[in-house]
Amino acid sequence: QVQLVESGGGLVQAGGSLKLSCTASGRASAMNWYRQTPGNERDFVAGIIGGSSTNYADSVKGRVTISRDDATKTVYLQMDSLKPEDTATYYCNAVTVAEGDYKNYWGQGTHVTVSS
Repeated sequence: QVQLVESGGGLVQAGGSLKLSCTASGRASAMNWYRQTPGNERDFVAGIIGGSSTNYADSVKGRVTISRDDATKTVYLQMDSLKPEDTATYYCNAVTVAEGDYKNYWGQGTHVTVSS
């Protein structure tokens, strides 16, 4: 069982920056950020496998950087040049693998509002 605690959401003006954090209670093979708006599916934003293999949604590429600190089991999402359409609840996701069994864990979400 991995528990995830997110922080860093808030209100920011368009063009501004926010840095989200997610601290895990255990090790994870991959850590990801997703986001969701009311009435819509949860969409992938960014992911990191190991220490350096990263992947980004096209909608945020070039504006968002994901990183992780394995010593503190924390994953970060640095978001720059924010747009109103980035407004959403952001969820941290951890994927663990044990004996071929993949498990997903989710945080409680942190809300980001970008004002125009």
